[in-house]
Amino acid sequence: MTAPLAVHVDALLAGKAVAYTRPGAISAIAKRPCIGAVRIGELGLEGDEQGDPRVHGGIDKAVHHYPFDHYSAWRSELGDTPVLQQPGAFGENISTRGLTEATVCLGDRFQLGSALLEISQGRQPCWKLNDRFGLPDMARRVQTTGRCGWYYRVLQAGDACTGDTLTLRERPHPDWPLTRLTQLLYGRALDPAQLKPALVLPLVPSWRKLIERRLQQGTVEDWDKRINGPMQD
Repeated sequence: MTAPLAVHVDALLAGKAVAYTRPGAISAIAKRPCIGAVRIGELGLEGDEQGDPRVHGGIDKAVHHYPFDHYSAWRSELGDTPVLQQPGAFGENISTRGLTEATVCLGDRFQLGSALLEISQGRQPCWKLNDRFGLPDMARRVQTTGRCGWYYRVLQAGDACTGDTLTLRERPHPDWPLTRLTQLLYGRALDPAQLKPALVLPLVPSWRKLIERRLQQGTVEDWDKRINGPMQD
């Protein structure tokens, strides 16, 4: 695995939580580019919101990064849909080219402007992607391909701008690219020889609980509610 030490930030994006596609649903998945310097605090970019704080946002999901590298593959598969014409299709806060899930590792620390970010977990896609793309299986496609993006926690608050450089400062777990973790998760792994090594990592509580449950029960969790969402009339 080879990763560049630094990549150019093509866009920083934020969005407001508004009524979404299904009754009672709220979402801020439609992000727009930030103009000028933006403050990145413990809970993410200033002005950015989350529609459902139970499952989105928070310290361990403060900033969402989605590689623009994946957009060409999506356009090939889905056609030249308008939502894929510019960054923000997946609700990301950071858009770059040059980093993917295969070249970043859990716990990687990146400098962005005066902020210091740490990769905390990969994204678990939900049904809101289905409605955003008008495809009933879009979240499942994102999960199956592994083109999910990832989240950062903010170790040091600071300011950044589109055009800044995202620079790798530290890689404490070089043997754990995000693809390895997501293959365990989405590949429905139950083999203790594969799962147990992950428990030494600084996993977010939900991921640790998931792996521990698989080891204890020998079963894989049901993802239907997350992927399909509430039933539509």
